[in-house]
Amino acid sequence: MKTRVFFATDIHGSESCFKKFVMAGKFYKAQVTIMGGDITGKAIVPVVEEKDGTYTTKYLGKSFEFSSKQQLETLEKEIRNTGYYVYHCSQEEKEDLEKDPIKLDKLFSEVMTKSVRDWLQYAGEKLKGSGIKCYIMPGNDDRLDIDPVFETVTYVVNPEGKVIKIDEQHEMISTGYSNITPWSCPRDIPEEKLAERIESMTSQVNNMKSCIFNFHCPPYESGLDLAPKLDASLKIETRGGRPEMQYVGSKVIRTAIEKFQPLLGLHGHIHESKGFTRIGRTLCLNPGSEYLEGVLRGALVDLEKDKFVDYVLTSG
Repeated sequence: MKTRVFFATDIHGSESCFKKFVMAGKFYKAQVTIMGGDITGKAIVPVVEEKDGTYTTKYLGKSFEFSSKQQLETLEKEIRNTGYYVYHCSQEEKEDLEKDPIKLDKLFSEVMTKSVRDWLQYAGEKLKGSGIKCYIMPGNDDRLDIDPVFETVTYVVNPEGKVIKIDEQHEMISTGYSNITPWSCPRDIPEEKLAERIESMTSQVNNMKSCIFNFHCPPYESGLDLAPKLDASLKIETRGGRPEMQYVGSKVIRTAIEKFQPLLGLHGHIHESKGFTRIGRTLCLNPGSEYLEGVLRGALVDLEKDKFVDYVLTSG
């Protein structure tokens, strides 16, 4: 019996990418859909309702002024599709938020959490009755604030830290935590702590030959983890006019794959390193990410017991 898996990752708040992901199972005739982490956006774009009834905002360095709500809604849709959150406020509230980083940070968490709740409800409504299993996992860039939201829905499952049977023949273990990055993300942890999380799951797997490792961070030196090298100020280092690249994946994830040789490794994290590779018998993949353009990068894998029949990267 064949199971088709659709995997995507790193949409960073893009509403269009999320909606494409929700519909991808039906479109590609997949029985299982998996979102591998980094699902939330990075910032709020305030929209000010002025006293004369016009709306003003600043987005990607450009200033906008609208008298029509229809025009505003068009821009707001673009803002959401590129992964930012829209917040309506007065000029006074905007200035107050700019002066108070703590208040702004609290607001960001509230807006972000509401967006995740809305997304999960949307997914449940669209997939109800379809028979498609849907797994959505936070990644290292996602705040812990969103985790309780998953407990309020029934259709979508957060697989973090669990051993899950996606069908009768395949188990999946998952973690969105990553080795330390230069940005000190919410789920960045030392390699030894990441190893402990992995060990707590691998010890419960019944059959590694048919297991899937859904690990947000790719394995070290796999080619799925090549990223620009950064200097101390987080600027990209260049050589001969080109960005200098380096491996940034997790060494303990590579060690786990080499040791256990699961059937499949699903990874993301490094947007520019899409592709497939083999580590022993294990097929590892990273579909990459182009969320800013509203493009959903994904991967389709057809599985049979302890082998994969076919696999391909997708874009749409």
